[in-house]
Amino acid sequence: MLFSGLPFLYYFLPAVLVCYFAAPRKLKNAVLFVFSLIFYGWGEPRYIVLMIVSIVSGFVFALMIEKKQNKKSGLILMWISVAVSLSFLLIFKYADFLIENVNQLPGVSLPLSKLSLPIGISFYTFQIISYTVDVWRGDTKAQRNIISFGTYVSLFPQLIAGPIVRYTDIERELQERKHSVTLAASGIQRFLIGLSKKVLIANVLGELTDICLKTSQPSILSWWMYAVALVLQIYFDFSGYSDMAIGLGRIFGFRFPENFNYPLISRSVKEFWRRWHISLSSWFRDYVYIPLGGSRVKTGLYVRNVIAVWMLTGLWHGASWNFVVWGVGFGVLLLCERFLWGKWLERMPSIISHLYLLFIILLSFILFSADTIPQAMQRIGGLFGAGKLPVISVQSVYYLRSYGLLLIFAAIAATPLPVTAFNRFMKTKAGSILNWVMPIVLIGLFLLATAFLVDGSYNPFLYFRF
Repeated sequence: MLFSGLPFLYYFLPAVLVCYFAAPRKLKNAVLFVFSLIFYGWGEPRYIVLMIVSIVSGFVFALMIEKKQNKKSGLILMWISVAVSLSFLLIFKYADFLIENVNQLPGVSLPLSKLSLPIGISFYTFQIISYTVDVWRGDTKAQRNIISFGTYVSLFPQLIAGPIVRYTDIERELQERKHSVTLAASGIQRFLIGLSKKVLIANVLGELTDICLKTSQPSILSWWMYAVALVLQIYFDFSGYSDMAIGLGRIFGFRFPENFNYPLISRSVKEFWRRWHISLSSWFRDYVYIPLGGSRVKTGLYVRNVIAVWMLTGLWHGASWNFVVWGVGFGVLLLCERFLWGKWLERMPSIISHLYLLFIILLSFILFSADTIPQAMQRIGGLFGAGKLPVISVQSVYYLRSYGLLLIFAAIAATPLPVTAFNRFMKTKAGSILNWVMPIVLIGLFLLATAFLVDGSYNPFLYFRF
């Protein structure tokens, strides 16, 4: 079930809102838990069992870890808990990738498992791991109500594509959260902004990327349009989902962490990853990078730590070699910025460093979206005219005229400029009038997004495959 789908908007969400706010305080978590399982099982009901097993496993292990917290047995239990959680991920996400690579050996021909990937497994697995590790560290107490813990793991607003919410982020709200008209109103506004980013911008940009890939008259211009549209599509798709998740969380009394901070205005790879998918970057920092020693080690170990973290980051996104190369590539670039050209980059005019970052992101996202490394290389080659491509073609000029304004609008919307201008306007006398008509504007956006959903057929969420 998609947040941007009509069944969610017009059936599921109204039903859960009515049941949730009608339920007494003690039953609100139970209502959210049940509806979250329904939401998760909408596409593949059989994986509800996997979700419940993961919840029970994390719940029981945390209780045992807390009892043995200061003993060696507590550490062993923590590692067993992590291994159990990762085993589910290994079986369902990486088994066939490993088998395919083993089958490259002479005389080896193992059958593939052909298991479908449970939606959101990478997200909720990391949430369970962070919870059990935090219990072992003493950063939080083990939850003794399995319904409350199940609500944390399965909470439908952030279940399928994040942000990765740690137990410590919402521990107090799971037990006693406050609802207010102000918080709910801000949640509705955030949700509708995210829905608009997804439906009105990302989906239309997705149509352009598909057109550029399928054009019968490829040109250098069409490949550059593809690359720019792809970066903007992924950004508005994923940040739009995060906005919807954060907004829904507020409606139900939760405050989820922010996941994006205008990453496309960055001037270095290091800055980009401080602004992009913040919950994932901070998770790897706190649960992998720092435990390995972080940067307070000798140079050789530091290089190992960075490459290990970014190889795992790549694998987290997908079980294929292009994701491994994608992740390790970012690790290498971060090392280069630290040891080679980082200081030079800081002295460069901002436009130069910004173009440097955007060029890297354009290439990396092509690798990110391709099915194979050769396919990615073919697409990247198109940017530079490989295969004697013409600079322009009749079709590419037509596409540019059709989608050019959207590309410009999306590029501006990916910066803080619109929000800054809006906030300044709201401080004026005319802005105070807008406060009264803002609900009408939001309703208009909702109806427009609905019209696009009814009229269109292109409505994927790119991060659902993770």
